[in-house]
Amino acid sequence: MANHVLEAWNGTAVDARDVPLLPTADFQQIVSDVAAAGGRVTSMFGAAEAADGVLVVAALADDREGRLGLLSTRVRGAWPSLVPEHPALHGFERELLEQFGVRPEGHPWPKPLRFEPPSGADVAPALRDGPIPGAYPFFAMRGEEVHEVAVGPVHAGIIEPGHFRFQCHGEHVFHLEIVLGYQHRGVERLLGAGPDARTLTLAESIAGDTAVGHALAHVAAMEALSDVAPPPRALALRGVALELERLANHVGDLGMLAGDVGFLPTASYCGALRAEFLNALAELCGNRFGRGLVIPGGVRFDLSAGAAVRLADRLEAAWARVQESTALFFASPSVRNRTDGTGVVTRGDAVALGLVGPAARASGVSCDVRRDHPSGIFQFRHVPVVTGESGDVFARAWVRQLECERSIEFVLRELRRLPGGAVRAPEADPAPGRLVVSMVEGWRGELTHVAVTGEGGRFARYKVKDASFHNWMGLAVALRGQQISDFPLCNKSFNLSYCGHDL
Repeated sequence: MANHVLEAWNGTAVDARDVPLLPTADFQQIVSDVAAAGGRVTSMFGAAEAADGVLVVAALADDREGRLGLLSTRVRGAWPSLVPEHPALHGFERELLEQFGVRPEGHPWPKPLRFEPPSGADVAPALRDGPIPGAYPFFAMRGEEVHEVAVGPVHAGIIEPGHFRFQCHGEHVFHLEIVLGYQHRGVERLLGAGPDARTLTLAESIAGDTAVGHALAHVAAMEALSDVAPPPRALALRGVALELERLANHVGDLGMLAGDVGFLPTASYCGALRAEFLNALAELCGNRFGRGLVIPGGVRFDLSAGAAVRLADRLEAAWARVQESTALFFASPSVRNRTDGTGVVTRGDAVALGLVGPAARASGVSCDVRRDHPSGIFQFRHVPVVTGESGDVFARAWVRQLECERSIEFVLRELRRLPGGAVRAPEADPAPGRLVVSMVEGWRGELTHVAVTGEGGRFARYKVKDASFHNWMGLAVALRGQQISDFPLCNKSFNLSYCGHDL
């Protein structure tokens, strides 16, 4: 099998011509064997369309060895679905059907993934003539007392649009179907026109609350394609920014979870303390979401030694206040009554669905790109991976708390001993005919960018996968057997991205 897969590493470019092109049956057998042996598909996408079929490329992840495997095939019209055996592939196959018309025969529910316009069409006419989110036959149950509840896409509050369709018996939820696509912006098409002056800004805009994570994935790909190595000080500042983004979002989520169960002390304090970590990002670069900091070759801004130490002191004090607030949350019997045993995703289901990030770790799945496929500062600095066991709302909250503890330790250590030297290396143009897989552990989980260059170093294909791509199905499974009134709490415990999924 080794001769049929090109070995690669996170953030290391290869010659695109070296990726093996296999018969479809052999390609699918390898993908199936790797998945059955505990490996994962971190990306699978259509790369090009020609008369002899659609070129499909897969990047397989061996987390135990920290390696990636690349392979490809050409598919004409249809191929057998692997989803009945490996449910984690459902999104990849649905995307290939939607984008390139590759029909997964035997797929249990091949509905549109994003309801995106046809390839090559102008957006406005395609949106008029193409599929509309929600305009398709939903899964439905029949029974004298079974009823259907539709929520969204317009929600109470200023949040992104998504539609949730519940099949219920009274308050009991049999099934939840989630429909996305309302936020589809054509990000991959816009990125595919690069690289140019707007490419990095587009990458930062994939999911606004993950600007640092997606920017890091993009610039790491650009650096690999152009053989640029960022200096050590830049790597440290990038790592600090990524962990501050994680802290801000996890602390905010703990506050929102407290609000969903009516526990106001933690809701109020964490809601305010989240700003401390956002303000720390602003001190790094002038933007509270970290935009504009990460650039190819390093970072745009530096911190003086005194400013770094003062920032560390402020963050240490802020974290002490967070701990006081969250301790009340986790010790409260009324909170535990609402979180324990609510929205359970078993370890088996988490593995089968390919969940990533805190949602996976809360179910006992030990996966983290920082450890399994380290790049940047994480090749030299270890951040311990924490897991839960119960897979419920409590576990998803508790894992966030523990991850915050590890992140603040990392941030304080790095700020107080930043290496000297420059913060950026000279830029260079991407080389033609290369392929790179760039993975980052964002705060929601694994982010994967795959870039393929053509003539002149321009992108022939740019593929993005946000952590939410995997995890929305986890939310649907978590609601099975729950009360419908548990939905807001379960939804917040995952806190997935609509725009990160829709692209």
